[in-house]
Amino acid sequence: KSPLNYTGGKYKLLKQIIPKFPNKINTFVDVFGGGFNVGININANKVVYNDIVSPLADLVKVFRDNSKEDILEYIDLTIDKFQLSKTNKEAFYNFRDYYNNESTNPLDLFVLSCFSFNHDIRFNNNGQYNLGAGTNRSHYTKNIKNNLIRFKDKMDEMNISIINKSFDKINYDNDTFYYFDPPYLLTD
Repeated sequence: KSPLNYTGGKYKLLKQIIPKFPNKINTFVDVFGGGFNVGININANKVVYNDIVSPLADLVKVFRDNSKEDILEYIDLTIDKFQLSKTNKEAFYNFRDYYNNESTNPLDLFVLSCFSFNHDIRFNNNGQYNLGAGTNRSHYTKNIKNNLIRFKDKMDEMNISIINKSFDKINYDNDTFYYFDPPYLLTD
């Protein structure tokens, strides 16, 4: 299970979706990758993650390219530095402002989502993260941490490429399996 709670995630439907795919897949492209629940669970020689949302694609790259230890340490240090908790609403909004105006580390999006309402990820038309605090509910739980660890371990076993393009800008070929789960009508 992806540690990202992304709208439309298909984790609960994997047992229905994956049997519809071919038994042998050389290259699998998750065209609308989102939280990457489908692609991370595919048995293929190569898996390509794509999402048009740049901060999301950048975050998946960080998960792929950094050690589990470095990722976990950064998360813990950031939570401590900004005094984030499920009850500290002011700290959440300070961190959200920091993310929107100063942050250069894609992992900050993950930390922000952990303390956001329903752990969701959402941006406004100006590209600003705009979810509110998940006060008294959302925080960096042991379950989220365990999902992140398992997700990262699985990524390390796989050959994963990451792209950040609109679906109509991908170069399609006949030797690749493309999985399309487009966004809902009210999104881009």
